[in-house]
Amino acid sequence: MNAKPTALPLIEICVEGIDGLLAAQEAGADRVELCASLVEGGITPSFGTVKLALQMATIPFHVIVRPRGGDFLYSDAEYRSMLADVEALKEMGVAGVVIGCLNADGTIDEARMAALTAAAGPLNVTCHRAFDMTRDPAEALEALIRCKVGRVLTSGQRDTAVEGADLLAQLVEQAKDRIVIMGCGELDAENIGGVLGKTGLKEMHFAALKNVPSGMLYRNPRVGMGGTDLDREYRNTITDGAAVKATIQAARVG
Repeated sequence: MNAKPTALPLIEICVEGIDGLLAAQEAGADRVELCASLVEGGITPSFGTVKLALQMATIPFHVIVRPRGGDFLYSDAEYRSMLADVEALKEMGVAGVVIGCLNADGTIDEARMAALTAAAGPLNVTCHRAFDMTRDPAEALEALIRCKVGRVLTSGQRDTAVEGADLLAQLVEQAKDRIVIMGCGELDAENIGGVLGKTGLKEMHFAALKNVPSGMLYRNPRVGMGGTDLDREYRNTITDGAAVKATIQAARVG
């Protein structure tokens, strides 16, 4: 696809599956992070999903490579599966991959991150919010730079970008032109402008999700597919195109 000039800040939308990708690009997103299971913070989508996304996307998308929910301390088998996924995604022709590996002491696992980045070759490489679980963000940023990671997604090690704005600004200053800082954390039309003004971020990331009722007419109240929230079986979470559009507009006012 031909790249188009992008107004700052660049807006990336985190989506679950093809429908989310289509909603985000229709609403004006510049890029998408393609995931499965956002209820777990995002895990690797199926390769069938990726193949269809490559056919239908009119904007670049990066694919998360995360074998499971939970922490970012992976077994050898999990790490090997991540390497295999990166290699396969590169062969498929995606624009980028999103990865993150930590050591048990809360530092970046530089050996694995460097190997995954090398395996990605020409692809864009983003470190996801595993970064927000590190013990020393300044040290972790330098580690990612050493690993040749191109971008880091962070809320400033807080639940929201509003709360983490001071650290986000510090990271932007520390990074200079060596790595891109992409801010996230409950961004919406009401707060994105303020976070942008305080931090100097040039890339922003958010999900803009909403729940909608299932179209199922028959519902079995005695069976759940996991967890204790039985109503979840009949409630779908989708990308809210109107919220994406409003937030982008708020980010670019003035």
